Amino acid sequence: MTTSMKWVSTLSTRPSLEAAIAEVVQQAKKSLQRSPDLGLVFISSAFASEYSRLMPLLQEHLPGLPLIGCGGGGVIGMNSYGETQEVEGEPALTLTLATLPGVEVHPFHLAAEDLPDMDSPPDSWVEMVGAPVTEQPHFILLADPFSSKINDLLQGLDFAYPGAVKVGGLASGSGGGNTGLFCNYRLYREGTVGVALSGNIVLETIVAQGCRPIGQPYWVTEGERNILFGLEEQGNSSSTPYGGGPLVSQKRTPLEVLQELLQNLSDEDRALAQHSLFVGVAQNEFKQNLEQGDFLIRQLLGVDPRVGAIAIGDRIRPGQRIQFHLRDAQASAEDLDTLLVRYQPPKEVAGALMFSCLGRGEGLYGEPNFDSRLFHRYHPNTPLSGFFCNGEIGPVGGSTFLHGYTSVFGICRQP
Repeated sequence: MTTSMKWVSTLSTRPSLEAAIAEVVQQAKKSLQRSPDLGLVFISSAFASEYSRLMPLLQEHLPGLPLIGCGGGGVIGMNSYGETQEVEGEPALTLTLATLPGVEVHPFHLAAEDLPDMDSPPDSWVEMVGAPVTEQPHFILLADPFSSKINDLLQGLDFAYPGAVKVGGLASGSGGGNTGLFCNYRLYREGTVGVALSGNIVLETIVAQGCRPIGQPYWVTEGERNILFGLEEQGNSSSTPYGGGPLVSQKRTPLEVLQELLQNLSDEDRALAQHSLFVGVAQNEFKQNLEQGDFLIRQLLGVDPRVGAIAIGDRIRPGQRIQFHLRDAQASAEDLDTLLVRYQPPKEVAGALMFSCLGRGEGLYGEPNFDSRLFHRYHPNTPLSGFFCNGEIGPVGGSTFLHGYTSVFGICRQP
């Protein structure tokens, strides 16, 4: 009896839901040739009017299988030629089946109104999810973008399961009311569906936020909520403005720093900064030399020229470090390539999931299948599936965040 983990990913672009289901199930069973322990299904929002038919039809082919999934503006899977394919805006269905020996599989649905208060103890979150902390589970999460209270959920799960990896995305489609979330052959329109995986499994992540840094890092010397009032050059000193050492230079307003930075950019980057300028917030307080992957990328929301302040899309506090970033197709490609080169798993990868922003794909790169095929350049034999999201879930610096314009990969292997 084999004890190795095995994943398969299949894709159908047939416009008939019955035909698409029959095709992916037949291909998946033929490739797996074992009894699956987990199923993941991602369905194009082109099928939104038929979401209610998906689960009964799948249940006929795969009765009793633990299964989660959702609808998306596009889906990602392996076509009949064994190539990754990203299908955007067209009817498509992808099915992943996995044999997971020694892995406990626990699917669940969480309604937003059932989430504990943010001051509740960890046990409240564990009781809600139903996966014991002692089993050290990892999580795949698929959520409705309108009703899931996803940021509260991520904060609560980090609190209750601090060592657990959480990856996933927000379902996407043609508008409110058309969300499709699937769990154990039931359709949900609200909340979050997910699966906890514990035991003989490792879940690793690549979070490609698609940005490149410009200028240099700065210490935040003054900030309130999401408003930055003062910045300090990081310099070469090992001390911080709050570590008892000398300050490395005078405090400046963020607007002064930004204006000087823009003046020193190339004409191309200055034009790009007019619409694609972001702020990266360093997540490691002690790392001296910051690099890609160390920043949580957040939007630059506005400036106040009266006091030289800037507002960003997240809370900020004095003592944190920030660096301005630019985003374009080249930066996104280089960012993902850098992270893929850096990722060196000690054992063979069994399967991977890709959660990519609707703002990436062909619209960003001008060609289809870019992120998925770049992943396969480094992991050519790894089955890959996923969907295009309204927001992507993945860790940065040990905490889990909701991202935008990002491709998050959840990579599974045995220990």
